[in-house]
Amino acid sequence: MQTVDYILVGQGLAGSAMAVQLLNRGRKILVIDQPIHNSSSRVAAGLFNPITGKKMVKTWMADTLFPYLHEFYRQEEIKSGEKFFFPMPLYRPFLSVEEQNEWMARSAEPLYADYIEAVYTSSSFAHVRDPFGGLLLKQCGYLSTTPYIEAVRKRIEQEGTMLYEQLEEEHLHVERDGVIYKGIRAPRIIFCQGTRTSKWFNWVPIRPLKGETILVEANLQENIIVNRGVYIVPGLHAGEWRVGATYNFHDHDPGITTEAKTELEEKLAELIDTPYKWKSQEWGLRPTTPDRRPILGSHPEFPSVIIFNGLGTKGVSLTPYFSEVLVRWMENDISLNKLVDIDRYKSVYWTSPK
Repeated sequence: MQTVDYILVGQGLAGSAMAVQLLNRGRKILVIDQPIHNSSSRVAAGLFNPITGKKMVKTWMADTLFPYLHEFYRQEEIKSGEKFFFPMPLYRPFLSVEEQNEWMARSAEPLYADYIEAVYTSSSFAHVRDPFGGLLLKQCGYLSTTPYIEAVRKRIEQEGTMLYEQLEEEHLHVERDGVIYKGIRAPRIIFCQGTRTSKWFNWVPIRPLKGETILVEANLQENIIVNRGVYIVPGLHAGEWRVGATYNFHDHDPGITTEAKTELEEKLAELIDTPYKWKSQEWGLRPTTPDRRPILGSHPEFPSVIIFNGLGTKGVSLTPYFSEVLVRWMENDISLNKLVDIDRYKSVYWTSPK
């Protein structure tokens, strides 16, 4: 019987980060994945930004997550020989003099010193509607998610085993000290499936959040990301820009919508003053949680069955660090942060089968 150290189910952002962490440690892995186009990992713009939300505050654990993600993706670029990581300043126009003054004052606070590049008090970037200036942030950028996932996939094929199929759960035999799948034994299996949850974790509160983006051609400055109402991130080709994203908890139907296209175009018109050409529209489902924190840990009855999920809209920034957290928990018995431990949901959602 063939043996590996880990079986991974799913190779989106979460599964790719887990594969990288394990391969870097010399572990033998089997990855089971049947790619689907409309996974959030593949259609996302890959934006990462330490200052977010309507109130523009430092995102959770930013001081830990952002230095880590920069090193993680750079190292994987070196190993793969591919280009997919693009650190880039992010510009957020002000809507009023009051907001301008607020950020002039906040820029002097040590809490934000590592993230603010400059505060502009007048229009500063061509084709951006910013009469009151804006805030230029550093440690931002984007990950070109499809090339990244494909680069990791090539590495898995070279250093591990890749099985191109959806997991056939009837062939998965789970024991307390390991699992067997189609004649392959492993001490642990890790489910990184996003919204496609398995029967082992169908009780976990993963909430699909539909997001849609549009791709446009426009004459915009190519060394910054603009974000206000929508983000504008460079596409795969020169002159292309991905604009997004919508947030819809109620619509889980496959396919794009005219409502989302209208919303994105209206917000884009508020943000730039140059004509653009619409090219395409895409959609995907993000795996979110009630408390907006990832879910890490083991099944209540089977310690060999692990989950890494619930990365939501911040998968690019969360997966590098928390994939290492999960590995250290599995291999070094280092306790999980209670804010991400699956235990926080077991008492509420888990019912042991009789």
